Formats: sequence, C-alpha cells, structure tokens
Amino acid sequence: MRKALFLAAALAAAGAVLPADAAWAEDPIYTGRFSNTAVGGYDAVAYHTEGQAIRGEREFSTEWRGAEFRFASQANLDLFLSDPEAYAPAYGGYCAWAVSEGYTAKGDPNVWNIVDGVLYLNYNAQIQDRWSTDIPGHIERANANYPGLVDE
Repeated sequence: MRKALFLAAALAAAGAVLPADAAWAEDPIYTGRFSNTAVGGYDAVAYHTEGQAIRGEREFSTEWRGAEFRFASQANLDLFLSDPEAYAPAYGGYCAWAVSEGYTAKGDPNVWNIVDGVLYLNYNAQIQDRWSTDIPGHIERANANYPGLVDE
C-alpha cells in the first residue's frame, strides 16, 4: 500500500511539472531582450499580403510559441491564426544569414525577403547583401544549422 501511495504521489508531482502538451519543445521565437514581441512588433502577415513591413497594433495580437505577435488588422490576425507556420518568420525571426553561418543574431523587421513564400529577416542591410549572394545556399545551411542552434 505504501508503495502504491508513493508511486501515485510521484506521478502526480511529475504531472505538476511537466507540460500537458509538447508546445514547450517547439523552436523559440526571437523577441529581443526587453519585450516579448515577435518581429519587432511588425505584422508578419503584411510582408506576405502587402509586400511591406507594417507595424502591428496591440489590439490585434495573439500569443504563439510564447511570443506576442501583433497585426495591423483583424483580417491579418485571422490569417495568422489560420496557419501561423505560413506567416511566422523562418528561424523564429533570428537573422537568416547568421543562422546559415552557425550562430544566432537578432533579425531586423525592416530588412527582409520572402523566398518561396517564407519570410526571412536579416540583421541589417549589409548582412542582407551577404545573404543575397547565395540565398538558396544560405537557406540550405540555415535549415541544417537551426535546430541545433536553439536547442543548446
């Protein structure tokens, strides 16, 4: 009986500290040091639909993967909610070129590309020029590097 009670208590304690789902295991979203806002507060959908960086509004926001995503309109928020993976920036919003080189750096929401429907942010215009010299190669290397960079 004592063993059964101990086992029940141990399982209950484990359940209290383990998350109910695997969301904790997903890749993190870059938010900077002083906020929890993804993409620097810019509307991740607008890059795809408007072809430009547009500031999001707090009233049109949602939390995804532990970060706050803001949008310029309810319509863009709804699009994001319908398929977050399609609109969120690659590599969690970290600089795509840096990830291709094997490290992380902040992604600037004003320095971006969309390639094959995927949003890529870079650190600054100079880094984006480096990125632009071999976008397919950088994407291939970044895809190989990324999971290990954020799992460390």
